Formats: sequence, C-alpha cells, structure tokens
Amino acid sequence: QVQLVESGGGLVQAGGSLRLSCAASGSIFSINGMDWYRQAAGKQRELVASITSGGSTNYADPVKGRITISRDNAKNTVYLQMNSLKPEDTGVYYCYIRGTTTWKTDFGSWGQGIQVTVSS
Repeated sequence: QVQLVESGGGLVQAGGSLRLSCAASGSIFSINGMDWYRQAAGKQRELVASITSGGSTNYADPVKGRITISRDNAKNTVYLQMNSLKPEDTGVYYCYIRGTTTWKTDFGSWGQGIQVTVSS
C-alpha cells in the first residue's frame, strides 16, 4: 500500500502565497512522476503541474509563472509553491504519485485533497 498525506493548504488573500506538501509512504521502490491537480466547486478536476523522476516539469497555462512544482527524493515528497494567488486558484488540491512498489508492480495513489481558498 502507498499512502499520500497532503498539508499546507488554507486561506490566503489575493496576491499571497502558499506552499503545499505531499508525502508518500509505504511499499515504494521507485517514483516515476508526481502531479498536482485541483478541483474548483462545480468544476472538473484539472491538472496543474507535473514533475518527472528526472526533474522535468510541466505547468498548466493559468498557473505558469506563479506556481513551482518540486520534489525531495529522499523524503518521497512533492511540493507546490504558489505565489501571486488569485481567487480563481480556489479549490481542492490533490497530489497524485506514480511509481513502482517493492513488489515490482505499478501504482498510482491520490492524496486526500486539501482546501485552498484565495480571498479577493
């Protein structure tokens, strides 16, 4: 089993910053990629940012220049640094980690979701 625990969400004023963390634990042999998704009320879940095992990153257009995804391989943790936040960034943020278990099987695990609210 692989479990993800998210932290760092909360309420922030427009223009402010938040840093989200997602720590993976369990029977992990290797991690191939880490993603952050978000879902606004009444909207579909959308991909925000991704980082590969080699450190390559990709971002959705609405967050480019404002959000940075990074990882700490030693801690099996992915971060999402969010700056210059806008009200439209409000939503529940989910991490998703893909990799291989110690049993040499593929896995994909979701975090529990964490609320980010940006006030105007």
